[in-house]
Amino acid sequence: MSAAEAPWPTELRIDRAAHTLTVAFDNGERFELPAELLRVESPSAEVQGHGPSQKRLVAGRRHVGIMDVEPVGNYAIRIKFDDMHDTGMYSWRYLHHLGRERDRLWQAYLDALAAAGLSRDP
Repeated sequence: MSAAEAPWPTELRIDRAAHTLTVAFDNGERFELPAELLRVESPSAEVQGHGPSQKRLVAGRRHVGIMDVEPVGNYAIRIKFDDMHDTGMYSWRYLHHLGRERDRLWQAYLDALAAAGLSRDP
């Protein structure tokens, strides 16, 4: 998908009580993304490393919340989580990817936690 074909966000809404970020796109798609998923799939080098083999498994974030969202130019947002993580730049394309792949990513995360003997709980 080229940059010209990539969906553009039309709405961003934080629900602090539900710990979610809702993102709507101009193609009609709307995704409700849990803060925990956004946190553990952060595009930051701290989580993703500098290549696929360096991705870090982040445990203990079941109750993580979103404190704030800041625009980064016109192409991304920075999410400030209440565990003080705020270094990931979530591009519109990456948010769309997280929405479309939410179920697969979530299951892979749960499987990785189980395999490592880790928990979602702090």
